[in-house]
Amino acid sequence: MGNSNESHSLNVLGPLHIWALGVGIVLVGQFMGWNFTIVKGGSLGAILACWIIGVMYISLIMINTEMGAVIPAAGGQYGMAKHFLGPLAAFNIGLMMVFQYVMLEAADALVIGEILATLHPDIQPLPYIIFSLLLLTFLNYRGLHSTLNLNIVLTAISFAAIIILLFSTKFYSPTKSMIDLGKMTNGLPYGWIGILGALQFGCWFYLGIEGTALAADECKSKERALPVGAIAGIFTLIIGATITWYVSSGLVQADELSTSVYPLFDAAKATKIMPVIYILFIGTVLSCLASANGCIADASRAWASMAEDTLIPEVFGALHPKYKTPYRAILFLFPISLAFGFTGLLDEVITFSIISALLAYVLTAIMMIKFRKMYPLNYINRGYVSPWHPIPSVIVLLLSLATIGGMYFGYNINIISAVVFYLLASVWFVMHRSKYLNYNSFISVEDSNWPRPKGY
Repeated sequence: MGNSNESHSLNVLGPLHIWALGVGIVLVGQFMGWNFTIVKGGSLGAILACWIIGVMYISLIMINTEMGAVIPAAGGQYGMAKHFLGPLAAFNIGLMMVFQYVMLEAADALVIGEILATLHPDIQPLPYIIFSLLLLTFLNYRGLHSTLNLNIVLTAISFAAIIILLFSTKFYSPTKSMIDLGKMTNGLPYGWIGILGALQFGCWFYLGIEGTALAADECKSKERALPVGAIAGIFTLIIGATITWYVSSGLVQADELSTSVYPLFDAAKATKIMPVIYILFIGTVLSCLASANGCIADASRAWASMAEDTLIPEVFGALHPKYKTPYRAILFLFPISLAFGFTGLLDEVITFSIISALLAYVLTAIMMIKFRKMYPLNYINRGYVSPWHPIPSVIVLLLSLATIGGMYFGYNINIISAVVFYLLASVWFVMHRSKYLNYNSFISVEDSNWPRPKGY
């Protein structure tokens, strides 16, 4: 991951795998969680939040891909922070990434349990959830290539389910369409302040797409696979998110939609077309599995990268001698995500995932600005160049801060708790763990091939 051990990993991933990793993690956000935007901003606030946050994620993908395609190690935003911001920032970003994905995996488990319970009141979903996550953990243990091959299938089926639901409504027919936005939606009840509040859950449409950079070192050609896969992924999500809002808001009353655990499945039930209901049931479960699958891959690689760089105990950084996967990190994080999943607090779990991601995005925007100063264009080879610099970085920074500000309306305790948690973690790192930091491991061997940063 973070050092020369990673050179033994298998370079087998292409653009389609990167697309499957990014979209597979995120697509579940169109089956659940996004609808909490309606509580904050109403139906119109929800779609505006979707598009505004979409702009932020397009910008994030551009800067993330430029840095991810050039750093000489895996680890995504953590690897970038390691090179451009130093140990303390790298530790925090790594921790934020791990909790972002662990909490997202927990939300997936929670939704799987809720939707399985709709089959019959006597069904106990816990064994099915544990079995599913154990199976996905085993697949990740065996290798990322087979894991993402599975995600290609799961993600394609889940996205197809959304398209099938759209056409089942006959939206294209003025006389037969089931969509009734005028009757079902509630507009913009809280004005512009509602849009600001809705930005928080608007992130759920896209949260995790930036994790594509975590697999950089396992790509055949990261200069091609990362930008093609990630950019195709973000536009897939924007199209899917818009369809999701349109169909759900046109079939389900806003007050009911705003509190649903599985909004697309509720929209399917509103059509009263049994094949469509079955398809959306399957799509919801598969999207949760695809998301959990990708979360295991991303969280474990971030955790292992931190361990190999001695920011946390090195025991977690070991690669499997045969499969070349961070198997100890994979096994360590599994029970943590499962435990959070059974708190039953979906919006609270989602909120902690979002705040962790947003704090990492703020630091990522700062990193990009520093990166361009340290290594200007033509100073080092780049596989991808983010256009219009520094505009994308400014967009990410301002919208991330605005979203955190909007979270104050209803989730101020969560914001304070998250900030205190990361501050305490930073104190632990400075006062204790930094004594064990091995700078030869932290600054990887590959860095010797880089020129000295401009001005240093």
